[in-house]
Amino acid sequence: MDAFRCLPGVGPKTAQRMAFHLLERNRENGLQLAATLQAAMQSIRHCDHCRTLSETPRCQLCLSPHRDASLLCVVESPIDMAAVEQMGTYRGLYFVLMGRLSPLDGIGPEEIGIQQLKQQLAKGVLREVIIATNPTVEGEATAHFLSNLVKSHNIQASRIAHGVPLGGELEYIDSGTLARAFSGRDTL
Repeated sequence: MDAFRCLPGVGPKTAQRMAFHLLERNRENGLQLAATLQAAMQSIRHCDHCRTLSETPRCQLCLSPHRDASLLCVVESPIDMAAVEQMGTYRGLYFVLMGRLSPLDGIGPEEIGIQQLKQQLAKGVLREVIIATNPTVEGEATAHFLSNLVKSHNIQASRIAHGVPLGGELEYIDSGTLARAFSGRDTL
């Protein structure tokens, strides 16, 4: 049960239910789950170009000749990268920070791969870097740091928009999100 509790959102009761389910009703799937997890932990690594999770030294997106190598989207995690990919319209490459700046937690530029990002910026291939960090305090601080870094290499830095979601109603939007939407409004 303790092993299941390492997963996000799994508390003591859920862990207990999962463990008993596998032990009482589904031992074969439990063994398959264990084998799959063990294989994944041993074979999945970080892409040596974008730092996402990959079974190969360089991930399929970085190897694709159909991606725009002059456009780089910086995200905090592989799941953020997957969210952008699911959108289906972005055709550039990625850089996955594997975190965000958080000095109070001891997470500085070195821990989020800034040296590797600097190497990509210095190659002279990029025309734009899209900063797609989360709109948290740490995400905004990371975005500010990245913006300054990108601009110091004479590359255009942009930030994804934040605000009212499509189909959202103003009365249900929190004041911080609404303020952000107003400050980032577009001219029609």
